Amino acid sequence: MRNADRNESDVIFILLGFSDYPDVQIPLFLVFLVIYIITVIGNLGMIVIIRFNPKLHTPMYFFLSHLSFLDFCYSSIITPKLLQILVVEDRTISFAPCFIQYSLAAICVDTETFLLAVMAYDRFVAICSPLRYVVVMSQKRCALLLTAVYTWGMISSGIFLYSLLILSFSGTNIINNFLCEYSAILSASISDKHVTETILFILANFDTFFTLIIVLTSYAFIFVTVLKMHSASGRYKAFSTCASHLTAVTIFFGTLLFLYCLPSSKSSWLLVRVNTVFYTVVIPMLNPLIYSFRNKDVKETIRKLTEVPTWWCSG
Repeated sequence: MRNADRNESDVIFILLGFSDYPDVQIPLFLVFLVIYIITVIGNLGMIVIIRFNPKLHTPMYFFLSHLSFLDFCYSSIITPKLLQILVVEDRTISFAPCFIQYSLAAICVDTETFLLAVMAYDRFVAICSPLRYVVVMSQKRCALLLTAVYTWGMISSGIFLYSLLILSFSGTNIINNFLCEYSAILSASISDKHVTETILFILANFDTFFTLIIVLTSYAFIFVTVLKMHSASGRYKAFSTCASHLTAVTIFFGTLLFLYCLPSSKSSWLLVRVNTVFYTVVIPMLNPLIYSFRNKDVKETIRKLTEVPTWWCSG
């Protein structure tokens, strides 16, 4: 039975979350609440810091501010519902909110995937063509790249959403996760999944490997260029400018590949949920910490923003 033949208000999803571990519900709630608070403060703080410090008005930090924006949005789409199902018995979510949550989260993920590739390209130009950096990464070029990233993120997520909407669901559907995630929704469907699985395979592989090719190619040229430098301090400075982005990329794509390459067996569902927590809750918290830990300009701005004014002390 297609969803068009069934009133969508009759279709509900039950998010199992971590209900099979009742003893850890409250501790998990407290942990995720702290993580979410740090995520909100960290990412919004990063945006404020970049806006506040004129030294950070460069293409790299322009893209970083949008990475923080996406992480904030992504976490705010997922974590509040996770916190809710940890403390209330009602774990149901109706058809429309479930698909809205998925579509918004998919936009953030798809956009962030390509944004990380654009940031790798930015580092490639900065290190391999430093004299042409200002021209190549002009304000207009950055705006065009960012527009393309957001546009493809919405198109890609729209295709994924359509591939799920053509499926049929029973009145009550069990989702063995804490969010309306693609593979979990797909598993809950009662209809033939061949077309949807084909779309997933083609588009997910295109998104992942196309961006990975950009990232790996950029860093291959960066590595070769750095090795040709005669100055040890120059090599260190070049590598240090890439360290934060390379760390973020490794964590993001490593978790993404693990999540979608893991076989969907019953024994793997706990690993899927744990990995999904890391992917949806922890990574958005880590990114601002990663970029601020090794960056002197960011740390200096934080110090200036948090230091107590002398007039306050004298008063």
